[in-house]
Amino acid sequence: METNGVRPTPEQAHSALADTERIRASAAALSATPWPNWFFVTLTLYVAALPIVYGGAMADEDWLLPGSAWMGIMVAITGVYGALFAVAAKTWREKTGVALRLDVLPKRATVPLAVGLPSILVGSAFAFRSSGWPGWLIAASVIGAAASVGFHLAFVRLHRKTS
Repeated sequence: METNGVRPTPEQAHSALADTERIRASAAALSATPWPNWFFVTLTLYVAALPIVYGGAMADEDWLLPGSAWMGIMVAITGVYGALFAVAAKTWREKTGVALRLDVLPKRATVPLAVGLPSILVGSAFAFRSSGWPGWLIAASVIGAAASVGFHLAFVRLHRKTS
């Protein structure tokens, strides 16, 4: 706010502060804008496949495929996911000038996801190994895909609400 040495009135000061907050919220929303749709689909498929592949790799005996094949699939899908993540982040940075960020989302949602989702995805493989029942893996795949979709929708809502 340009004052040319004159003190602003209380109304002008409040208006300037409100504008600052609006700009700060808009910048946070821009950096929290959803992933590109193609990457959202990639992330969802990766999270859905991870428990099944990890369960196959951890199985006591060969389950559908040899253990080494499961490990090869795990390395391959993780490599493809990592490369596509780099492309999505670079594309987004070039398009908006802002890096993709998770830290602008509410902690009450991100902390349980950051702790709970890996526990479910990896825990299902241990449950499968001890019981031999593949339902654990399928349930973890469905939960992971639902969490991915839910977070994508939260990103979209956050972006629309503050834009």
